[in-house]
Amino acid sequence: MLRKISKFLFDLKAWVENFADKPYAGLALFIIAFAESSFFPIPPDVLLIAIALLKPKLSFRYAFICSVGSVLGGMFGYLIGFQFYELIGRKIIEFYHLQEQYNAVKVMYDKNAFVAIAIAGFTPIPYKVFTIAAGAFQVNFSTLVIASALSRPARFFLVGGLIYFFGPKVKTFIDKYFDWLTLALIILLILGFTLIKYLK
Repeated sequence: MLRKISKFLFDLKAWVENFADKPYAGLALFIIAFAESSFFPIPPDVLLIAIALLKPKLSFRYAFICSVGSVLGGMFGYLIGFQFYELIGRKIIEFYHLQEQYNAVKVMYDKNAFVAIAIAGFTPIPYKVFTIAAGAFQVNFSTLVIASALSRPARFFLVGGLIYFFGPKVKTFIDKYFDWLTLALIILLILGFTLIKYLK
């Protein structure tokens, strides 16, 4: 069963990467970024990296497209959770076997929803869990939008910027060290929020 799921995700990843050299690559990136924030399993970074490697000078343009699609998709995920959780949202959570993560998100939202969404928006954590949960748990909509608008572009522009400045050779670096870069930036993000709170 796990082997079939792994093969399915691998094939899906290859399908996503296949859009990179198409004339409508930007549109495909927008759609995948939108969908990933609410129901699609493959992160848009896969296509963003593939496109940026083909067109390094347009990396920031595609990072922007990816960011807009992802933030709007997060709003759609919020709508699913807020209005259609029992009909659609629960099925998405169960389909990806994310029930434990979904329950954990509730605890995180009770502590600080903004920080939880901002961190999730920047990390490889399935963002759809946080957007759907934000709606289901009735987190303030502006909290979701602002946190997403800060964290999603930070993630995608980091990827786009690395490729813009360092070219194709950076792909190996991203694949190998992205989790460590993410951890470092999360620590900085938390320290920043802590400092702001302390200064108030």
